[in-house]
Amino acid sequence: MSRLTVQTLESAPEASQPYLAKAKAKNGFIPNLLGVLANAPTAIETYVTVSEINGRTSLTLAERETVQITAATNHGCAFCVAGHTAVCYKVGKLEPELVNAMRDQTPLPDAKLEAVAEFTRAVIRSRGAVTPEELQAFQDAGYGEQQVLEVILGVSLATLCNFANTLAGTDLNPELSAYRWERKA
Repeated sequence: MSRLTVQTLESAPEASQPYLAKAKAKNGFIPNLLGVLANAPTAIETYVTVSEINGRTSLTLAERETVQITAATNHGCAFCVAGHTAVCYKVGKLEPELVNAMRDQTPLPDAKLEAVAEFTRAVIRSRGAVTPEELQAFQDAGYGEQQVLEVILGVSLATLCNFANTLAGTDLNPELSAYRWERKA
């Protein structure tokens, strides 16, 4: 049971309603994360706006989802792991071997994506104060300064969602239950 109200299209503050309506039209349902964020119109606006911006980065969908799932698994956000798993399969058509490795925090079968995951973990662990070696390893994998900052952008988006869900104890929507994730002990 969520500790914060999961707003509906009818109960949400008026300023949040357009964001919920757009999410329902896009997904066929309103993800409970958005219902929680709708309690603060500026929070849901930030999420939607930064999500759209994140989608325009130079990172591929697989790279962006690597950042999102890596952050969510590191932050322990089961809701976001499930939601981004759905995106990996439904939108990205990514291979189960890759997605499972992301979810399990095991080495990814793609070297470039593994570099993204490692750099994302370094950014989170150090709160941005990555070592020169961690930065160099990311750059040696073929990424430049633009992608360094785009990973930080993705981590900032994930942090909003991961922390809001963790604080709220957001319940997983039935539509995402096939992608349920639990932190391994």
